[in-house]
Formats: sequence, structure tokens, C-alpha cells
Amino acid sequence: MIADMHCHYPTHLLAEDPGLDLATADPATAAMTKVSGRPGWVNKLRAFALRTAANVINYEDDRWRVSLEELERGDVRAVFSVLMEPGAEYDFDEPYGAPPEDTYFGDILHRLRGVEDDLKRIDPDNRRARVVTSAADLDATLAAGKIAFMHCVEAGLHLGGEVEEIKANVATLKAKHVVYITLAHLFWRQVATNAPAIPFLSEGLYKAVFRQPKLGLTELGRAAVEAMYEQRMLVDLTHMSERAMDDTLDLLDELDRRTGAKPEEHPVIATHAGYRFGKQEYMLTPERIRRIAARDGVIGLILARHQLNDGLDLKDPNDPAETLVVLRRHIDAIRDTVPSHTNAHVAIGSDLDGFIKPTVAGIETAADLATLEAPLRQVYGEDAEMILSGNALRVARTALG
Repeated sequence: MIADMHCHYPTHLLAEDPGLDLATADPATAAMTKVSGRPGWVNKLRAFALRTAANVINYEDDRWRVSLEELERGDVRAVFSVLMEPGAEYDFDEPYGAPPEDTYFGDILHRLRGVEDDLKRIDPDNRRARVVTSAADLDATLAAGKIAFMHCVEAGLHLGGEVEEIKANVATLKAKHVVYITLAHLFWRQVATNAPAIPFLSEGLYKAVFRQPKLGLTELGRAAVEAMYEQRMLVDLTHMSERAMDDTLDLLDELDRRTGAKPEEHPVIATHAGYRFGKQEYMLTPERIRRIAARDGVIGLILARHQLNDGLDLKDPNDPAETLVVLRRHIDAIRDTVPSHTNAHVAIGSDLDGFIKPTVAGIETAADLATLEAPLRQVYGEDAEMILSGNALRVARTALG
């Protein structure tokens, strides 16, 4: 069994969604919605643009990488399903670096309901999959042989542009059983500074074109971390700049001192990253890995060549056997870095359908994740269970309660 800590199941729904019918929508959601509530022709154009982008920078053979069927074939039984609204992050009627708008939150709620409606359409009796609402529900769903879906949100810009608004929206997401929020993403939007993560732009060019202030977390970012801590949701460090990571980890330590909580009661995660063998700021340094482990956190290994292979000398990047070599290098480096020298802090965080073309050799769709199980079990024995699913499920249970 595999748990995928960062899986973009909702992406294909974005390319099919005609938008939110404001006449029949929940009034609260309709009032907060900007992108999905635009005129129908705008949403059709947006969906067409997303499908076109997918053909160019996502899949290889005119199909989405993630579907319920592909997840079943891949033995992916725990899916951290990533919600985002691209039209909010790339809000073309706002200048670069504009603060979040309060109307983005309705869009993310619309995306959440879209996933649940899609699963209900495919599997009306919940015989194959279920969106889980508690740790007990998670365990019961897995025991029944079903796929456990867990909602997650990527990009803190969806939370709003005011401190009190962020607190209220995080509480709403908690009530809807969202497990984690990735606060930073691809572009600066006044929440947290981010690391370059666009494969076709060098880090130097990215930083020259998309300039950011010399800070980590903003007031909005701090408010989000504090609200997530209070709600016992997981903070995802992925995409953060080094300064933003350090600000977040320092703030979590400060919150522990204020509340008297133990660090492991509030794990921190990096759901789609890896060990820094090269120079990419996106990947994790030993010191930050140790700080994640000190909170009993987990690092999911991204399956994008641009990040995972960085700094490693591969004989043939197109050979699936080399993928297993690279995964072992990351797993072993993380184990050797943490003080306990165990494999308790590494998992899989594929980022499939997150526009990560090319993926590592041998992994084209979620179905291919099944090919990782036997080789990892052969090398790591009983520890393979932790790497494949146990570590991810441990932190999920903390957030689900």
C-alpha cells in the first residue's frame, strides 16, 4: 500500500469545470467566489487553457496522470488530494505580488465540493473510495480496502487578505477535514516568500524576474501558521524560501513555548521535496531536515526530475532502474541526517498532475507507483512500510484527530 502525500487528483476536474452557478450556489460561497463565479465563457476559456497547458507541461500521452482507476492500479490507498485554484494565483487582473483577495476562499471551497461530487458520481455507494473525516475513519477505510481521500490546500493565498479572515477560514477548512496547507507556491503573494520551482527557468532568472522582499513569513503568513497550529492542521513547508522555512519553524517553536505543547504534538511536513544534493533552494538542507524530524515530521519525495535528480550524476535519467537509485539516495541521506538515524521521516509525495513534466523515469501515472513497492521492500525490509505509507499516515492521524 502507498500513501501519496501530494497528489493533484482535482487537476483534471479543473479542466472540465464550467464554473460555479451563482444562482444555485450556497450564498456564502457565492459571495466569496471570484474565479469560479465568472461568466460561463470565461470559465470555458480558462478550462481550455488548462487542458492546453497540460498537453505541453504535464502528461506525455494525452491523458491525466491521476484518476481513481490509476490510483487503484497503483495501490495508492491514501491520497492527500491537493486543492488549488490556478486562476487565483495567476490572477491576471492583479499586479504581480498583489495581496490575496477574500474572494479566493469561495473558489477553494468550490474545488473541495467538486472533488467530493466527482467521487460520488463515480462511486455513489463509497465502495471504492471515501473522503475521510477522522483518524478512526481513515483506519476503517483502509481496513475495508478502499482508497482514503484527504483534502489538502496548496497556496496560502486562498485563505484571505486579513488576519481575522485567515483565522476564520482556517477554522472552516478544519471543519471540512482539510489535513494540511502548503503556504507558499510558485509566486509571491504576500503570505510567504517562495523558492524557485519552475523547471524551465534557472534560479537566477526566476529571482531576477519575480523579485521578492527579503523576508520569510509576512503578518498574513504568521496568522496562517498560528491558526493552523491552533486547529492542529499540518503546516507544509514545501515551496518556501529558506527564510520562510526558518521563520515558520521558529514560530512553531515559539507556539510550543506559549502553550506548553511538545513539538511532536504539532508535526511539520514538506510534502513534495527531498534532500538537497545540488543547489536548488527548493530542496531541503540537513539542518532543516533535522528540524522537521525534531517535530516528528515527514518529508515526501517529489517525483519530478527537475528536483529529485538535481545534484546527482545519473548514468541514464531515462532508465527506471536509475529512479530507484535516486530514491534510495534521498531516503538514505534523510535517514543519515536525522539524529535517530531511522526511516521514520520520509515518504512519497509524487506531485503527479502538478505539472511536473518530465517525471522521473518509470513513473508516468499514479498506476506506476506500484512499481516502487517491491524494490523498496527488498532494500528496506520492514522499514519500507513506513516509507510507503506508515509515516504519512502517522502525521495524517495527528491532523484528523
